[in-house]
Formats: sequence, C-alpha cells, structure tokens
Amino acid sequence: MALQESLNKFKKQQEKCQSTLTSIAAKAGTSRVSTSQNVKPPSGASLANAKAPAPAVKFSNDTERLQHINSIRKSPVGAQIKRVIDLLFETRQELTPEQINDACYVDVNANKAVFDSLRNNPKVTYDGRCFSYKSKHKLKNKTELLTLIRRYVEGIAVIDLKDAYPTVMEDLQALKAAGEVWLLSNFDSQEDIAYPNDPKVKIKVDDELKQLFREIELPRDMIDIEKDLQKNGMKPATNTAKRRAAAQVHGVPSKPKAKKKKHEISKRTKLTNAHLPELFQLDLNPSKK
Repeated sequence: MALQESLNKFKKQQEKCQSTLTSIAAKAGTSRVSTSQNVKPPSGASLANAKAPAPAVKFSNDTERLQHINSIRKSPVGAQIKRVIDLLFETRQELTPEQINDACYVDVNANKAVFDSLRNNPKVTYDGRCFSYKSKHKLKNKTELLTLIRRYVEGIAVIDLKDAYPTVMEDLQALKAAGEVWLLSNFDSQEDIAYPNDPKVKIKVDDELKQLFREIELPRDMIDIEKDLQKNGMKPATNTAKRRAAAQVHGVPSKPKAKKKKHEISKRTKLTNAHLPELFQLDLNPSKK
C-alpha cells in the first residue's frame, strides 16, 4: 500500500517536475552561453563537438521499473530464492545482500524468511557477509575435473558434476573424446557414471595373443566351470550341484502351456461386413454334420 501511494503521488507531481526540469535546462543553457563568452575555446574545437546535455528522465519508464520491483518483492519466498540462486550460479561470485538487491531486486535484508532460507540452503554458502553458490564438488577447470574423477575408481555420478562450473559438461565430453574417462550408463538409475581410464592400462596387445585367448574353450556344463574356479582359488557365485539336487528332491513343477482358443464363428458372433452376404454363406456348426 505504501508503494502504491508513493506511485500515485509520483504521477501527480509529474507535470510539475517536468516543468521544473525544463526551466532548469533553460537556465543551464543560458549559463553555458555566458560561460562560453568568457572562456576561450581551444584551437581546432568546434561547437559541434560540444557535449550534449543528458536526456531527461522519462517518468513512465521509472514507474514500470518500480512496479516490476514491487511484483518481485511480493512474490512467494521460493520464487525469490530461485532468483537469487540463479544469480549466484551464473556469476559464481560472492555477493552481498546489497549487490543481490541491485542485480535481481530481491531485498534479502528486508525479508527475514528469504534471508533464513538462503542461509540454510544446501546450494548456498554464507560467510556472515556474502552469499555464494555451493556446488557439490569445488572445481574450476578441466584439469581439476580429471583429477577428481581419477580419485573415484568405482565411478562418480555425472549429475554430481553438472554444477561444478559453467563449462563442466563440455570439458567432460572433451575428456571422453581424448580417452581420459569413460561415460557409462547405470542400469538401475539410468544415469551416466564417469570412470577414470587409467593410463597405466593402456597397452597394446598382439593379434596373436588375442587369437589364443579367443581359442580357449570353456566347459559347457556350469558345474565344470564352478570346479575350475575353485581350483584357481576363486569362490563361484552359484552352486549348480546343490540347486540340481534340491530340484530332484522337491521337484520343479512345470508350467502348463496355455491352450490357444479356437476362434469359431457362431450365431452370437457379430458380423461387421453385413453388406457382403456372400462371405458368410457357410455352416456355423460343422460338427453337427
């Protein structure tokens, strides 16, 4: 209400202020003429190069700006917080409440709910004076990104890297193209996982060795495979012998195959092509013959 009353008073004084500015501009022009008569201009200077007076402020534009500010400050707390977080994310700078107010018209100091929500937001850092964006991993460039991924041998979720810095996704694709990292999808969450490609394992294998590896024939029975694993000191994840013995004792009921129903034409069948009677000149119950 206070802002609306100020706007109404502002509009009423528009004509008066405009006339005042006109008179001031006229006096300023007269003083410039008298000053130019007393002060000798430098050689080569011309009146065409003289600095023109600043244009008068349009009160309609300022009214629209005040209305826009008023609408932002009356918006829900969540909407104001989003404006501030978007500003901090784009700038990646430490901003005071006054700087935030100048940039996005959110008055943090005047709204306690906004101030407390920002201070406790997991995406915002507050040091007692300034607010800044808080990413999960504090990175600045591609080198630091690669160093971080190499620390996570079992992989790191790409979603945790997206907000590290503005060009992180471009750098991640560049690392993938250079063969420094692998980007694989997680079947459970359908999210990409970044894995380091250890430079120590980048070795060249002879084609002859590859062929020998492919010619090794594995046992066809799972029991034989489990025995070979045990001989080499490895514990199989399955126990086929135990599973087969339990199946023989308890029996495994086989699922009966579903019988397909024969679709026969009966008297209750709805005939759609009634305009072609010659198609239906047949015996509906051939079993009675």
